[in-house]
Amino acid sequence: MCDTTTVRGGRDRMGAGGGAAGMTVIYLVQHGEKEPLPGDPGLTGAGRDQALRTARWMRGVGLNAVYSSPQRRARETAEIIASANRVVVHRDVRLRERMNWDGVRPLADFMAEWDRSTRDRDYVPDGGDSSARAAERLRAFLLDVIAEPGPVAAATHGGVTVDLLRTLLGDGRLPRRLIAEGVPPCAVTTVHNLEVIEIASIAHLADDPAERV
Repeated sequence: MCDTTTVRGGRDRMGAGGGAAGMTVIYLVQHGEKEPLPGDPGLTGAGRDQALRTARWMRGVGLNAVYSSPQRRARETAEIIASANRVVVHRDVRLRERMNWDGVRPLADFMAEWDRSTRDRDYVPDGGDSSARAAERLRAFLLDVIAEPGPVAAATHGGVTVDLLRTLLGDGRLPRRLIAEGVPPCAVTTVHNLEVIEIASIAHLADDPAERV
């Protein structure tokens, strides 16, 4: 599990409800825990619980919209968040993962391609995007959403989120172990006008208001 990091002034720059004057705050939500299967797996029971905890936390930020990767694990996460916040889900292919294991080739071969594309950000893996290209498409999504009323949540994936952070911040400013170990399920990375506010926060998963009595 990666460390949570607040950067560049953090939440001190954000107004009530996670907003900021004249700008849209975007919450990049890692999908919940997925079934350990190839192809397009959905969430496990634990993953659905993580998504529900995230949805309850997001009631306090006043979401205006929820976006999702077309991949099932992200869609299911987004649907839980959207239902709890009474908004609709908009799919956007730019939120998809850098590459996805289809089960046709051995997992070891897929992981070798993944690792190579992580080390060499310009390497284009078989059936996927380079790290640099994945980051640019997610950055393009952010630039489009910035102009919309917010805040918004976007259910996406750990690889492409880290790709984006590497482009925006550089490897030296990322939390220790993030590149090697990835983003925890339902961790939230907060971005405001392409400024990274907080990276991979999981505080909301440990503090669910619905469980307080």
